[in-house]
Amino acid sequence: MSEKLIGSCIFGQSGGPTAVINASAYGVIRAALDAEEITKVYGAAHGIKGVLDDKLYVMDEEDPAELELLLHTPSSELGSCRYKIADPEVDDTDYKRILEIFKKYNVRYFFYNGGNDSMDTCNKVSRYMESVGYECRVMGVPKTIDNDLYGTDHCPGFASAAKYIATSCMEINKDARVYDNGMITIVEIMGRHAGWLAASAALAAEFGSGPDLIYLPECDFDLDKFFADVERIYAQKGKVLVAVSEGIHYADGRFVSEAKTSATDGFGHAQLGGLAALLAEMVKERTGAKVRGIELSLLQRCGAHLASATDVNEAFTAGKTAVEAAVSGVTGKMVAFKRVYVDGKYTCEIELLPLSSVANFEKKVPLEWINEEQNGLKHEFIDYVLPLIQGEPKLPLEHSLPRYARLKKVLAK
Repeated sequence: MSEKLIGSCIFGQSGGPTAVINASAYGVIRAALDAEEITKVYGAAHGIKGVLDDKLYVMDEEDPAELELLLHTPSSELGSCRYKIADPEVDDTDYKRILEIFKKYNVRYFFYNGGNDSMDTCNKVSRYMESVGYECRVMGVPKTIDNDLYGTDHCPGFASAAKYIATSCMEINKDARVYDNGMITIVEIMGRHAGWLAASAALAAEFGSGPDLIYLPECDFDLDKFFADVERIYAQKGKVLVAVSEGIHYADGRFVSEAKTSATDGFGHAQLGGLAALLAEMVKERTGAKVRGIELSLLQRCGAHLASATDVNEAFTAGKTAVEAAVSGVTGKMVAFKRVYVDGKYTCEIELLPLSSVANFEKKVPLEWINEEQNGLKHEFIDYVLPLIQGEPKLPLEHSLPRYARLKKVLAK
């Protein structure tokens, strides 16, 4: 499939938003607009649902200056979704519709930007198009603050979220130590099965103003040991700051926050929350201390004002590389990052992984990076994450407020 393939492309975003997902969007859109093989560039409204609903934006009609502002515009500007399509061998209804839309607009390139479930969607679309003999090059562009995509050293979006979490923990720690009375503060951080985000709070501790204790879902949570850890530090310092991943669970697999779990997303994953408040109430009843629970919630996902310039640049490169690889003949792959050190300096190299080797696999924090007490991180984690958060992007401002992209979003007809 190395011959020149002429046709239009569709780009879609899926899953949870990040501070840099639109940098990847700009990488795809800019490269596609510049590629002579690509005749028209469409953006799917709300991911694969936009394809199914025939709701596509004509990116060719956008102001180039507004498109460039996507580099520093957080969240998913084209709209996202959590929609699980069936295996094509079981139910090909959605795939027939996708093929119908592809033929209508002569789509020969499909780029999908997302995490684990999105790569699964990407892989299924790629397999189906190949099975029916419709030539369309399909590429996955990684994205997830959870940093749990298999095969890649890290994911676009994670570093900026890590930087936000570390900074927020440093600020919370400063605030929590103002008064001369005792206080215990519990900060809840996103992460269902992988603890990369909560682990990022260790950056704050590394630089003098962070959590005393960090608990990740990679290890079973022992409530009695948790109480003992908190009481020991409270007795020593009179102040305790705890960071917990929302997905911490007991040895039997039950989420600690299970009593607060009330729904699932479109892929059947539990929507967690309320853990900090739950633990805070339990600690207060046990110790009688002043306890505050803080849930960072959505704030940690789209904090573009604290984005990592390294993250922005790598996210853009991921999108751009996907297009360049596709027009050169590549299909069925995801853009991945490989970490190398040149003269002791971190460098990110690109590699292309088969979608089938990435979809539905999770990468977790290595157990050897978690301390023996399972309540903190070793320095290996700091060495891993620190290069990723470097640099501050030059953010465009308007009246001292962020100037985000304002797209026209002209619908294709």
